[in-house]
Amino acid sequence: MMQTKQTTIRNSVELSGFGVHGGQPVHMIMHPANADTGIVFLRTGLPDGRDRRIKANWKSVSATELCTVIGDAETGSVSTIEHLMAALYAAGLDNVLIEIDGPEMPIMDGSSAAFLEAIDEAGMVRFSAPRRYIEILKPVRIEQGRGWAELVPHDSGFRLEVEIDFPTPVIGRQKKMIDLDLRTFRKEISRARTFGFMKDVEHLRRAGYALGASLDNTVALGDDGVLNPDGTRWPDEFVRHKTLDAIGDLSLAGAPIIGKYRSYCGGHKMNVSILQALFADQDAYRLVTASQAASGMGGLPSSAVAVAEA
Repeated sequence: MMQTKQTTIRNSVELSGFGVHGGQPVHMIMHPANADTGIVFLRTGLPDGRDRRIKANWKSVSATELCTVIGDAETGSVSTIEHLMAALYAAGLDNVLIEIDGPEMPIMDGSSAAFLEAIDEAGMVRFSAPRRYIEILKPVRIEQGRGWAELVPHDSGFRLEVEIDFPTPVIGRQKKMIDLDLRTFRKEISRARTFGFMKDVEHLRRAGYALGASLDNTVALGDDGVLNPDGTRWPDEFVRHKTLDAIGDLSLAGAPIIGKYRSYCGGHKMNVSILQALFADQDAYRLVTASQAASGMGGLPSSAVAVAEA
């Protein structure tokens, strides 16, 4: 059944690690938040002891080159938010305050698994406030180079069809289709890790990126294949991770989507751009509660996380 009420986590939960690009240690705490708060990052540790609250929303995105960044470097930002955001979206969490003392989310093992475990540990609380959805009413499409992305109407929850095509036999052309719910995300998507090519590492590190990348948090690709001793977690782990990224980026719509997302050779920039295109056309969507949505639509069940009433 479609989730009808807003949620938050029951208890605060902490995670520590380091950023994959900056390589600096970082500590974060997820706190419960009131209904209608949304997902908000509380960036601490800024100059002069300042803090800054940044709404996890497409309007807050300032960069999408190698990851998704909200806020800005001058007044405070948080980067690489997509792995956590994917876990929150899949778990059906609407209101969470994420306190973080550095400019980058901890990379953990390069997937959403650690964040999902933390959410399981924290538990979930359901409010009496109704949950809102963004229903796609007509197709919206963008094209960037040879890639493209679109949001189209769909009569059953949120479906993703993500396709990638890399000019290397290690990856090649891969496609993944899922109807998003927590069970599917947990089993098929959450453990898919970020990946990169060794030939790009020197250039990235000269530019100040990938300073924290290692075989512990990244699937590394050389000329002859995967360099990680244990290989990949699935033969198509690459497209699974791109699907994970898309879920996290599309969560920045501000409410769960009722519709279908399709992309070819996409990435963070394209994921955010399709949201910009969607909200630029007021005829392309409507904001609805579960009771207003068409009957028979699926939702994001929270049965795998303990739920209490607020």
